[in-house]
Amino acid sequence: MRIELVLICWAAIVGVQGIRFEVGKTGTKCISEDVHANVVVLANYSVINPDSHNAKQALAITVQVNSPYGGSLHHAENVLSGQFGFTSKEPGTYTACFWITNPQEGAISTVDLDWKVGLAAKDWETIARKDKIEGVELELTKLEGAIEAIHDNLLYIKDREAEMREVSEVTNARVAWFSIMSLTVCLVMSAWQLWHLKSFFEKKKLI
Repeated sequence: MRIELVLICWAAIVGVQGIRFEVGKTGTKCISEDVHANVVVLANYSVINPDSHNAKQALAITVQVNSPYGGSLHHAENVLSGQFGFTSKEPGTYTACFWITNPQEGAISTVDLDWKVGLAAKDWETIARKDKIEGVELELTKLEGAIEAIHDNLLYIKDREAEMREVSEVTNARVAWFSIMSLTVCLVMSAWQLWHLKSFFEKKKLI
């Protein structure tokens, strides 16, 4: 179980998402990633092979990247390619949305997106030149970074689990109180109806 969890964390940390998708005339495609705080995110995107100048105008896209609370991290209009990068300030789901800027009949843009998160976003060549390391030492540095990233991700998963458990417990408590209150109201209303019917029948001298 622990090995599986470590592998999942490793995939989430090192994961480089090379994605190709189509954006239609009326559609907006959004890619999201659950990222915890203080993690570097880098991405490159490009529209594939527009054939002519007119096609370039027709297939140009608009890109909007938002933080979990709706803050704008990147915005570009009428582009065929671009890139964005940021360091997450708060944990949550970060979203990148793509749509055709000036859609025409039958227009479809095919977009390549290279999305890197955490360890995968590090520029190891620059780090190696700066610290003057290479070979085995560089690989050990990468491994050390991976271990730290896995440890941080495990702590993040633990915190999210605690938050979800707290939310679940609060929800269960509220549902229990609501059920008790509903049952109490039903009993009170039933007793009142019985009393009212008894009074009515006594007035009519039926009982």
